Amino acid sequence: MASKAQLENKLRTDMMNQIIEMVSNSLETEGLVVSASEIAVPVVDDEGNEKFILIKVSVPRGTRDGEGGYIPYDGYYAREAYQNELASKAQEKAVKKAMKAAEKGKKKEE
Repeated sequence: MASKAQLENKLRTDMMNQIIEMVSNSLETEGLVVSASEIAVPVVDDEGNEKFILIKVSVPRGTRDGEGGYIPYDGYYAREAYQNELASKAQEKAVKKAMKAAEKGKKKEE
């Protein structure tokens, strides 16, 4: 029977191999394994400069529960929290823009 760490390492390695294969097939470039959990993909920007995209593959355990264990990571919850954060930031930006426009209009009146 494999340990939890061995299972996670195999899962990460398998996923990295799949990503490398997808990159090689769809982008016609090779994914460069630069660490046990990272793939560098050589790309060219709009001006022809060579750059790299770094893809990190991890199997998150979750957050510590304070009792020596973990609360399992939930990708669906993380996505929802991120979308809520983006919506909140967009709303804050809209409010600031409206306040700035109102101030500008007020100054014009004066």
